[in-house]
Amino acid sequence: MSEKKKFTLEYELKSSPRILFSFISEPNGLSQWFADDVVFRDQVFTFKWDDEVQKAKLLSVKENKLVKFKWVDDEPHCYFEMEIVQDELTNDVALSITDFATDETLAERTLIWDNQITYLHSVIGA
Repeated sequence: MSEKKKFTLEYELKSSPRILFSFISEPNGLSQWFADDVVFRDQVFTFKWDDEVQKAKLLSVKENKLVKFKWVDDEPHCYFEMEIVQDELTNDVALSITDFATDETLAERTLIWDNQITYLHSVIGA
């Protein structure tokens, strides 16, 4: 199996950083677009999709800026991060996703993020 490599995706969203931050950092917000159910306890988020459950440790949070997670059962150097990027000139807001995938799974991981962000667009009305 090949080594996972870091990749970054960026999606423009019509939302304020403050509102968007609640959707990427709070269990209630995440459960509206990222997973079917999300529980947060002892710095660990538990994400549930149908019959699948995955746990992610919260590595860091910057208010209205970014959230960084590490899947509990993933390789040590891997994490996923959602960062709110705002253009200083236009005030356009984008969500930058950093994740890890092997060469074989990169297209699938990208498609999953594309679908999730499309769902996020519909939830926040962006």
